[in-house]
Amino acid sequence: MTPVSGPVLYLIVCAAPPAADAAEAVRLAQGRGWDTCVVTTPSGRRFTDPGELERLTGHPVRSEYKNPGEPDVLPPPDAIIVAPATVNTVNKWALGICDTLALGLLVEAIGKRLPLAAVPTTNPEHAAHPAFGQNVALLRSWGVTVLTPAGGGQPFPWAQALDAVEAGPAEPPGTRRFGSPGS
Repeated sequence: MTPVSGPVLYLIVCAAPPAADAAEAVRLAQGRGWDTCVVTTPSGRRFTDPGELERLTGHPVRSEYKNPGEPDVLPPPDAIIVAPATVNTVNKWALGICDTLALGLLVEAIGKRLPLAAVPTTNPEHAAHPAFGQNVALLRSWGVTVLTPAGGGQPFPWAQALDAVEAGPAEPPGTRRFGSPGS
């Protein structure tokens, strides 16, 4: 398929079972006019079919940083969805750790004030760790829309994640861009 000519959406996919349905999210986003690019975490790549995603998007599926001096192969994003978002990714993202391409893009996106939506996907024991809840709250305070995944056999909330980024960046009360007057 030829990429859609429209705003650019990055779908960042982590290592959790809903990643196997990333093509569904791509088709849904394309149906709404998004030129969709897929970036996976290194472990998340194993949960997807990169060939299928490349055919659908017309873009390579990236999971590693490019080498210095190499051109960017993806257009810059206008919005980002990270789904499924693992506990590992949520916690590192909130701490500003950029040890993977996916995390580097997510950390940078907060600074750019891009519309961001995350759908954490984990087990109850991981979700119960105090750092996870604190980091979800931090991300929300910085303007990230963090959705609760559907449970009990309900479909994964790809459409709700798209709705969230299409609504625009969530500006937390009292926030300012770095370098703006009074910061």
